[in-house]
Amino acid sequence: MMALAAPAARADVVVPDRSLSQWNGEDGYRLWLRHEPLEGAALEQLRAFNPIPGTPASPESETLGIAESELREGLAKLTGGSIDADRPRGVIRFDCGRRERGGDGRFRVTSGARAIRISGPDHLSCLYGAHALLRELSRGVDPATISLDETPAMSLRLLNHWDNPDGHVERGYAGRSIFDWWRLPERLDRRMIDYARANASLGINGVVVNNVNASPLFLTPHYLPKLKRLADAWRPYGIRLYISARFSAPRDVGGLPTADPLDPAVKAWWNAKADEIYAAIPDFGGFLVKANSEGQPGPQDYGRTHADGANMLAAALGKRGTVIWRAFVYKAEDETDRVKQAYQEFVPLDGKFAGNVIVQVKNGPLDFQPREPFHPLFGAMPRTRLMLEAQVTREYLGQASGIVYLAPMWSEVLGTHTGRGGTVAQVIVPGGIAGVANTGSDRNWTGGHFDQANWYAFGRLAWNPALSPERIAREWAAQTFSREPEFLDAIVPTMLASAGTVEKYIAPFGLAHLMGTGHHYGPAPWVCDLARPEWNPCYYHRADKAGIGFDRTAGGSDALAQYAPSVAARWADPAQMDDRLLLWFHHLPWQHPMRSGNTLWHDLVARYGQGEAEAGARSALWARLADHVDYRRHAEVAADLATQEKEARWWRDASIAYWQSLNGLALPAGVRRPDHPLDWYKAKTFPEAPGQ
Repeated sequence: MMALAAPAARADVVVPDRSLSQWNGEDGYRLWLRHEPLEGAALEQLRAFNPIPGTPASPESETLGIAESELREGLAKLTGGSIDADRPRGVIRFDCGRRERGGDGRFRVTSGARAIRISGPDHLSCLYGAHALLRELSRGVDPATISLDETPAMSLRLLNHWDNPDGHVERGYAGRSIFDWWRLPERLDRRMIDYARANASLGINGVVVNNVNASPLFLTPHYLPKLKRLADAWRPYGIRLYISARFSAPRDVGGLPTADPLDPAVKAWWNAKADEIYAAIPDFGGFLVKANSEGQPGPQDYGRTHADGANMLAAALGKRGTVIWRAFVYKAEDETDRVKQAYQEFVPLDGKFAGNVIVQVKNGPLDFQPREPFHPLFGAMPRTRLMLEAQVTREYLGQASGIVYLAPMWSEVLGTHTGRGGTVAQVIVPGGIAGVANTGSDRNWTGGHFDQANWYAFGRLAWNPALSPERIAREWAAQTFSREPEFLDAIVPTMLASAGTVEKYIAPFGLAHLMGTGHHYGPAPWVCDLARPEWNPCYYHRADKAGIGFDRTAGGSDALAQYAPSVAARWADPAQMDDRLLLWFHHLPWQHPMRSGNTLWHDLVARYGQGEAEAGARSALWARLADHVDYRRHAEVAADLATQEKEARWWRDASIAYWQSLNGLALPAGVRRPDHPLDWYKAKTFPEAPGQ
């Protein structure tokens, strides 16, 4: 079997010999919290203010002490340590409530000629306000003009880790898990504190520490001291700890013969388990549950509903915590359309979930694809708290190669009107937002340096969905790489276009789930023989000699009917709709006339080519920015972009070769033929692919 060849050497990404010191410099560990010294007018303005944090030497809480320390150290870095002790000092005062936490996180930062005041209902407000002030100063804002008044849009802003007890991360592309369960509780890695710092700087206030395909070990007494140590370390940063709970735990580790949610012994087991956890972790957040999906146990194993299962756990937690119940469900025996199943199972249960249950819904109805419509459950369950689940890790988007900035995708979903109850962002306010984390043991945290931008963007949008992806990208790039306008003016548009580039060569016109089996890496649209029909790419593209695409109109699976009529009308007519979802909703002939005046086949081939060309241009652009970025990180990003360029060519060639094997059509005039025959692409295997 063949392995994918390494990219050919390119003049614009050649790595010259450098001294060891250049490789021992920037490595990405500091994320966006570098607080590099200001220059020019911004530095003079800060020096003129001559700030000093005005908090007492013995702060009232650990949280307030952390806020003071963050501010003091950040200011020292931004000024290069050049505050003049002999000049009048500008004072930064903390004026927060007496409580350490308990509010909603809102804060104010107000400035005058010689003072800045950070205020809010509790000490966590001062921590959030300190980070916000440093972010503004890092952007070069005059400290005398800063005025912020912010309240988070979502009460729950969670990261979900798909990390296993053995250190493996499912769909992780940045090394092993950051959680060292082997050494806990005796040894707490410093990385756990730096992780909390980064999350607090964004306002993220909850972390689910283990995989939704949950091990029951996390519900055993052996793990409770480990979880307690983490919870204690994160508490001053405003982060509550959650765990994914295996629904069958009463049977797996509790010694019961059943996990039936209506069985009194099962209820008693969960009640006792919740009491045990809260005795050790008084602010334990609650349980995240994946049930009756992809072989995971759940209430349907006993003829019960999702509401029966969720409400049983909710009763055990009571007012102390929250049950987050995932709506990601599908059955192999349902041969109609996998994307319809969550709606069919959950809409009849609207209003039947307990008040401390949140149903967590993926951004689209399939599975974090490069292009999906928003999930039809948003707006369809007005009496149920819903939570948006986004995937920060790039399972279906090239994994950790190159640049794929996801804020435009998330912003588009959040701003989409459901037709039933406002935008998606408005629908989820009572619930919140969760992101599948992309962190790992790699020194730069996320595998690729630009994947840090997705962690950052998730936190910023969770706090304020109205922020523009452009503003977020500019904030992140300035804090992470360089404030130089020439650099920002080049890299920000590149980031904004990057997800669209990958969509063109992986999922043009709404094609979905065409990735390789298991590892989800690389193209495999030819896979048609897996045991479960909905695991096969052929199930989704339905291509043959006559045409391509999944008919989800009334003449097909009728999944379109799950949306509000005003929304469905936008996607019903292939001649009028957004062509990025064309083949998601319609099965069309290869010769279908497009608005461009060309055929579908012509434009499909062209879109693959556009994606490949854009990936190549990105590598060349990054090479031209070498003078703006430290050597080590520039070289590492250049290598990642070379990989992405190679992958774009591979996706384009393998996909076109397969479609031609079905339709027998010639390529449009002047189009390059695939580099290899179809069998060459089919023969590839990737046993070393991470995240499986």
